[in-house]
Amino acid sequence: MKQYLKYVRPYLFSFIVGPCLMIVEVIGEVLMPYFMSLIINRGVANHDVPYITLMGGAMIVTALLMMAGGIGGAYFGAKGAISFAADVRRDVFLKIQKFSFANIDKFSTGSLVTRLTNDITQMQNLVNMALRMMLRAPGMLIGAVIMAVMMNAQLAMVLLVVIPLLVIAIISIVRIAFPRFDTMQKKLDRVNSGIQEALTNVRVIKSFVRGEHEEKKFADANDDLKESSINAMKIMILLMPISTLIMNMTVLAVVWFGGNQVIAGTMPVGDLTAFVSYVTQILMSLMMLSMVILQSSRAMASAKRVQEVLNEEVDLTDDNAGQKQLEVKRGKIEFKNVSFRYYKDNHEKVLDGISFVINPGEIVGIIGSTGCGKTSLVQMIPRLYDADEGEVLVDDVNVKEYSLYNLRNGVGMVLQKNVLFLGTIEENLAWGDEHASEETIAAAARAAQAEDFINSFTDGYDTELGQGGVNVSGGQKQRLCIARALLKKPRILILDDSTSAVDTATESRIRESFSTTLKDTTKVIIAQRITSVMEADKILVMDEGRIVGEGKHDELLKSCEAYQEIYYSQMDKEVEK
Repeated sequence: MKQYLKYVRPYLFSFIVGPCLMIVEVIGEVLMPYFMSLIINRGVANHDVPYITLMGGAMIVTALLMMAGGIGGAYFGAKGAISFAADVRRDVFLKIQKFSFANIDKFSTGSLVTRLTNDITQMQNLVNMALRMMLRAPGMLIGAVIMAVMMNAQLAMVLLVVIPLLVIAIISIVRIAFPRFDTMQKKLDRVNSGIQEALTNVRVIKSFVRGEHEEKKFADANDDLKESSINAMKIMILLMPISTLIMNMTVLAVVWFGGNQVIAGTMPVGDLTAFVSYVTQILMSLMMLSMVILQSSRAMASAKRVQEVLNEEVDLTDDNAGQKQLEVKRGKIEFKNVSFRYYKDNHEKVLDGISFVINPGEIVGIIGSTGCGKTSLVQMIPRLYDADEGEVLVDDVNVKEYSLYNLRNGVGMVLQKNVLFLGTIEENLAWGDEHASEETIAAAARAAQAEDFINSFTDGYDTELGQGGVNVSGGQKQRLCIARALLKKPRILILDDSTSAVDTATESRIRESFSTTLKDTTKVIIAQRITSVMEADKILVMDEGRIVGEGKHDELLKSCEAYQEIYYSQMDKEVEK
């Protein structure tokens, strides 16, 4: 837990003042029964109205001070806890932003969402409870015990039996509860992952009429979470009745033995009344501590999960980069005998012995069957993954020597899965250049053949896009993503099958615009349609993670069997149409 102390230091004032103000409330609670005993023993017994009035006034002042202390303690406790949680959440989010794809795959998106939200909320609740109770409960316990012993040491012996019983019960419950809370949080991960998947892919679910299947899958996960939650909460439910039973039995014992002393004349009635109040305070303080401990068992399970994210070693960093100041200037790309596996313990290579050179400003097409490693190959260029063997060089420098920021800033990517964000079209395009003028944004949209459909919207560039761009078509989404990449003006532009949803005429016009808007940029085009790469300066043909052909269209048509197969199969389909 030492790791979390740094989140306490900035708010040390709240962490100190809050509990101290709660002590004011504790002192008042300890004094109140004593004042009451004085009123009964002296004021009522002697019919002394001025004394009763004086002590009543003291009780009112004490109550007001208690209220001020309680409100102040609650305020600073909440402030400290909320600030603590906000800083933890910020650092967890920043850590996730540094994760490589492999790190994210290890946790799953749903689990990361749970850790950022529910788990940190559990930690916040514990801190808030601790700031309000960590001095209040022990202070009340100690103060009440002292006052009880001072009033009647013989009667206080009852507590020697009761307190150990309650402590044993609390420890036993906590030991059982901790693993159950950990299981409950894992079940919550599963539910969150299912919700995210269902909402993200709702169109696919509806188009395949798989609503009932998804409903059943969610119901199973939800029922599983319900059972785990009930299983964990059963333990917490036990605590209150056990504590209440022990408390009531203690009060009965005190009234019985104390009543006998009152009858015998060895104990004033007022002292018995105060003693019962102190016994109640002692047992209530133990119950408060038990609630803190139970909450801590749940929060500790959450803290452990959050700590796993914070302590996760990011497997792709630029800590050892030798030329962090270096920027991509020319756009030359070279692969030297590169091999790669997604899972390091898997002997099957996604890429195997890849070597080629792309000169600055060239247009290079990459084509091959589905799953042959095309996307994996281009993801090596901006270091979304690192090669297991061999080297990837940009401008004759190993990509590991660049800072990740400078390397990726020099590479523009239009991914296979096009992603847009909540906001206007203009705000989405400005991802490429946040300082771009309206004219520059419009020019990029024209080059991507997106201007016409943007202007067809009532609000034009101010049109609000739904999450993921759900209110535009696939082809429109692709063109917006291309425009966003063009605004970046990268030295290397990678198009990963990013024109598959547009017609061939529009695709041709997009390629033509590259010759003017990105004349000196190196362009790497992954495509399924052979017409998308036929005019490229060089074409790489891939099959099962290897390059089986390299050259221009005419050369490959004569020498590469895999290319011939792709070409003729697609041309035959065109003829049939």
